[in-house]
Amino acid sequence: MSTGRKPAYMSSFRPVDAGVGVVIATRDRRDSLLRTLGRLSELPERPAVVVVDNASSDGSAAAIRARFPSVDVLALGENRGIGARNLGAARLRTPVIAFSDDDSWWEPGALALAADRFRRFPRLGLLAAQILVGPERRLDPNSALMRGHASPDLPGPPIEGFVACGAVVRRRSFEAAGGFCERFFIGGEEALLALELRRLGWGLAYDHSLVAVHEPHGDRRPDRDWRVRRNDLWTSWLRRPPGVAFRDTANLLRDAPRSPTSRRALGTALLGLPWALANRRG
Repeated sequence: MSTGRKPAYMSSFRPVDAGVGVVIATRDRRDSLLRTLGRLSELPERPAVVVVDNASSDGSAAAIRARFPSVDVLALGENRGIGARNLGAARLRTPVIAFSDDDSWWEPGALALAADRFRRFPRLGLLAAQILVGPERRLDPNSALMRGHASPDLPGPPIEGFVACGAVVRRRSFEAAGGFCERFFIGGEEALLALELRRLGWGLAYDHSLVAVHEPHGDRRPDRDWRVRRNDLWTSWLRRPPGVAFRDTANLLRDAPRSPTSRRALGTALLGLPWALANRRG
């Protein structure tokens, strides 16, 4: 006989007015995605969540709708890579946007604390959390590098980069910077966004009190390595000083004869050189 209760897995987020929502981009990682949504559904903040499915073939979108009916699912007909995050951010209505991967989530209280930081520090454009990795919860090396002394007008040490699965942004700053560069597709996309935010005058800070957990997949997406190298070079051409851009180009040229990854990165980067020069900002 029915008790009138929903099963535990039929989680409803019922967003409260925390002022922050979560965007997840995913592709063919149904099981870990459902685990992540389960973690997010248990948060006291009850954040609004948007999942953008990059044309998965494993039934991810249908599974989300069945088990997490309050989650906003945008199922794409093609793989848009990191462009999916931009689409998800546009669907949220919150002034603050947090990013998760399909294998990462936020600890209880982190999102409410982040929203409070953005209210208290008007120059803050992006906040990077402490990321704990794996079941043993070891500190991510990137988080360890971010420790330091807080700036007077920021809630923590100023930083030059971030990891997307542990980042929270002010919507206004994210939109002003144009979001993640969709031409990059995937890999190293955080660096360009960080440079653009700083160029526009926004502050980026690390906050050890905010915690995100990342339990990464053992598999690695194909073609990621050459895309990262190409995107790093594009970032140099687009935003870094001429001397740095020249050095980075020379390094990839030097590696290309002996490295298929570097050759492919260089060849595809050169195809985008006219675009990069047309969009370069000092």
